[in-house]
Amino acid sequence: MTNNDKITELEWHRKQAVALFNHTWDLIDKGEKRTSVESNEMIHSAHASRYHWGAVVNSGKYPESGPINLERGDWLISRVYSLLNMPQMALYHAKQCLDTCLQEKIGGLDLAFAYEAMARANSITKSSDEASKYIKLAEKASVKIAKEEDKKYFLSELESIEF
Repeated sequence: MTNNDKITELEWHRKQAVALFNHTWDLIDKGEKRTSVESNEMIHSAHASRYHWGAVVNSGKYPESGPINLERGDWLISRVYSLLNMPQMALYHAKQCLDTCLQEKIGGLDLAFAYEAMARANSITKSSDEASKYIKLAEKASVKIAKEEDKKYFLSELESIEF
């Protein structure tokens, strides 16, 4: 590596956050073929991605980052715990995601997915009233999703929630 190839510590954290987010998705996509070792790895990679985003965002020195990266990290963690049927942790991180969206006035696709996370987490607690409430909020939020392709994907994800 030459001096011109060096990256800052914040750039390194950002690269780690993105790589770990994508790695977590690769593990999510394995579905039923995922081993218990890979399930544990999925938990750790989701948390590690969120940690690295925290380092970047909380520094205040990386202009292309902000609360949206934090809420997406919490959403991913919630999704992992929902997939692994760990309701307490799924609810905790879904609430973190939603709280960030509401406090930071993050809307559109991200707000819709925050409600989806709450619905999904509540569905594994068998709290059908709460899950239904958040599904309705997610559907309402989906109206403000700008891109039709994103809206279609979101609605397919919302429909995959079972309770």
